[in-house]
Amino acid sequence: MQTMAYVWLGVIVLAIIAEASTVTLVSIWFVPSACISMILALCEVQLWIQLVVFFITFLLLMIFIKPLFRKCFGVKPVATNADSLLGSDAVVLEPINNLEAKGQVKVRGQIWSARSSDESVTYTEGEVVRVLSIEGVKLICEKKN
Repeated sequence: MQTMAYVWLGVIVLAIIAEASTVTLVSIWFVPSACISMILALCEVQLWIQLVVFFITFLLLMIFIKPLFRKCFGVKPVATNADSLLGSDAVVLEPINNLEAKGQVKVRGQIWSARSSDESVTYTEGEVVRVLSIEGVKLICEKKN
């Protein structure tokens, strides 16, 4: 067996180990590329041809096949429905004061931490505010018109 065939076999093994530990769909494309180059090495094809075939195969797989894999097996975003709160009315349960980093509102039966969209504006308990945005786990609110 040619020495270069062992090198390609090593590339295959390392790519499989790397992919198994990261599951990022990057190193898996080295496996078929290295298999083709290993076959070329066993047929005693020149090293530069093996390398060119390896890199061209890798690039073609990355460009054309990787998007299909991501589409079929990729992680889909989990909808939280939190964005559906934008524009909703909320009732202030605990006074909203950005300077004291305090405030809670109740919107659609859920209690959220809240902050004012304007640092200088505070809201008192019982006021109705409108949800403008969500920053982390806090609703950013403004006075309802």
